[in-house]
Amino acid sequence: MRIGEIAALVGITPRAVRHYHHLGLLPEPVRRANGYREYGIRDAVLLARIRRLAELGLGLDEVRDVLADDEGRELVEVLEELDADLGRQEAVIRERRARLTELLGEARAGRLPAEGPVSADLADLFAGLGEVPESPMAAKDREILALLDTVAPDEERADLIGAMRTMTTDPQAVARAHDVYARLDALADAGVDDPRVAEAGRALADCLPDSLGVQIGEQGGLPQGRIAEAFFGDFSPAQTAAVHHALRLLQERTR
Repeated sequence: MRIGEIAALVGITPRAVRHYHHLGLLPEPVRRANGYREYGIRDAVLLARIRRLAELGLGLDEVRDVLADDEGRELVEVLEELDADLGRQEAVIRERRARLTELLGEARAGRLPAEGPVSADLADLFAGLGEVPESPMAAKDREILALLDTVAPDEERADLIGAMRTMTTDPQAVARAHDVYARLDALADAGVDDPRVAEAGRALADCLPDSLGVQIGEQGGLPQGRIAEAFFGDFSPAQTAAVHHALRLLQERTR
């Protein structure tokens, strides 16, 4: 058989046959006088076995190990490892499908936030905060929450969302938050010495939960690091000054 014939017989491509030769999985057959490879039934049997092993999910390096073990002990070990790996993948897929089911339900009900997909806890928080005001600062706030929802450790994320959830139980708290967004938006082009900086800082501090002040105190000061840099990266100097002022007031309140 020529290479195209044996490839068609086994159900693979000639290119795959050549690749197996290159990797040493399939020995080179004898060649005719004209230089063409001449394959026999044993080559077809070996190719069929390579195909079956690959279809099980084995990598070609693992296939080589199996083929090198005449007694089949290596095959048992590799198949056990593959079975365990597939079990882990199945668990991950089930978890992802369950989350997708939740997200589809939220999307069909019109409750999926623009920042989604986010965790179920953050989605509930966004829903409790009500309609998003047309505010650049409100959009930034939700974006940073979505970022923290992904990168923050589980315990810190739960503490943050839990602290903010207290706002959803107080209708006045949501209104105050919208007022703070408006005050911060107004500082976009202001100077850091603008008297509205201190006013916005006081208004923001009044909205923040005491638990955040305790956390800042435990960390030894204002937030720093990559997340803090990302948070303040899009703020104007006056907006950054207002937020820092609010955090200092919160620290003083919770000492």
